[in-house]
Amino acid sequence: GYFEQVVRQCRYSSKDLQGIEFIDSYVFNKAEYVRFNSTVGKYVGYTELGVKNAEAWNKGPELAVELGELERFCKHNADLYY
Repeated sequence: GYFEQVVRQCRYSSKDLQGIEFIDSYVFNKAEYVRFNSTVGKYVGYTELGVKNAEAWNKGPELAVELGELERFCKHNADLYY
């Protein structure tokens, strides 16, 4: 069989909400093939398929959605983390 997984995580380095990093990783059969990192501000591909996906997603509406996740998902839940 095949294994597909999306891992979303917020990394908090300080309580002032300025040091938050949002990472959205896409994994297929235990190998990460593309990742969005809010610090980088775009998708980065790690395999041939991941590079193609990253190029397409960076030009499409997917990028705008990911850029909003830091505010919507991470900052909204920061109180729960702390």
